[in-house]
Amino acid sequence: MVIKEQVFGLLLTAFLVIVPVSANGSCRKANLCCPGRDSSCVVQKAPVNSIIEDLTDRPCYCDHACLKVGDCCEDFKEACRVVNCEVSNWGPWSKCDADCGPGMMGRQRFILKSPQNGGEHCPDLVQKRGCAGTRCEGTSRNEKALKETALLLSGKFSKMRTMNDTQDIRKNLRLRYPKDPAKERSQQYCVVFEVTKSHHKCSPLGEDATKLKKGERVCVACETAAMRKHLGYRCKGHGVDGKSTRWAALDASSCHGRWIKISEHSSCPCSTTAVPDFIFV
Repeated sequence: MVIKEQVFGLLLTAFLVIVPVSANGSCRKANLCCPGRDSSCVVQKAPVNSIIEDLTDRPCYCDHACLKVGDCCEDFKEACRVVNCEVSNWGPWSKCDADCGPGMMGRQRFILKSPQNGGEHCPDLVQKRGCAGTRCEGTSRNEKALKETALLLSGKFSKMRTMNDTQDIRKNLRLRYPKDPAKERSQQYCVVFEVTKSHHKCSPLGEDATKLKKGERVCVACETAAMRKHLGYRCKGHGVDGKSTRWAALDASSCHGRWIKISEHSSCPCSTTAVPDFIFV
């Protein structure tokens, strides 16, 4: 009987040596905390050679690589003093860095606690977004003009506008209504543009279209018939000095492009006869 007890004791001791004692998935109890990737830094929840029937019995790890793999023991961060980055709330947005037109504005936040022992890295501390500066001289007027498209007709149609003036019954009707002082003060004028872009379909459209090639300068007359009251008695699309705006040929929808306003005159300087290349519509 004594011999049997001694043999049983030896077998039990050998079993305890071969099979590690379970730490119930705790890095603290297993006294484990390993830097980097270390596959031996593992806590077995069940005997090594046993069949795992419950997923909660799978081994867990106490090396810092487990943060990326996602197989850390439950108390790994606490036991190994892993600290994630903490940041403050976002501060207010800065002013737009452009006085007039497109610009950028930003905001920032600050690190309250730096990451330690493999903790989560800090997120972005600076954000930026687009903005538009509004401190412009004549901003509202120029913004409207920049968005306009000038509709053009050949300058040969200029005379047709005044052909029936003597028989126009509307002249008699005007006597019954008070005159608009702003309109009476308005004067016809001519704008010189330099074409910066022209659609390739403009070329086959005749002599007038050849004047609208890239690099050409053209005179466009703003006549009384084309002046718009809501625009302060000017022609739509007459442009902004030194800025790019759009134009389109009214009699050819496929002919359009962009140009830059060069100068403005009381009469057209592009020809000796003072006949404009085009007129605003």
